[in-house]
Amino acid sequence: MDAGMKTLPITWKRLVKDGQTGQRCGATQQSVLGAIAKLEAALRPLDIQPTLDTQQMDDASFRADPSESNRLWIAGRPKEEWLGASVGASACCSICDDLPCRTVQIGSDTYEAISEDLIIRAAMIAASAMIGAPSASTTPTACCTTRCDCH
Repeated sequence: MDAGMKTLPITWKRLVKDGQTGQRCGATQQSVLGAIAKLEAALRPLDIQPTLDTQQMDDASFRADPSESNRLWIAGRPKEEWLGASVGASACCSICDDLPCRTVQIGSDTYEAISEDLIIRAAMIAASAMIGAPSASTTPTACCTTRCDCH
């Protein structure tokens, strides 16, 4: 990564049990991978590099709080905040043992898996907040170091 590039951290957390993940998390995994590839291409001209941190939950952690599985953060904030969405739950199947897995609601639409489009939309909103934000290497310049005619 270029030293002048800013990073757009994306963290995705999901249940992994006996090396397997549920159907929703499996679909989200494909969406996350597709979104990262598209975001890399779209954000490169803006000197922003998306990075992905994939985290696994074990069965005990999942049972303690199923809503933590299939959760996505972008630039340190839940994707729901970027999208103006709310979190819900519905019974899942397979390795989740019909526990209430995380869903996302935007308007009247409910999503069980996180689509590539939702990830890209949230990431682009987050990236737009980074445009023009000073990086650690940016030195502020003085305005009006000579006569300005400012009143």
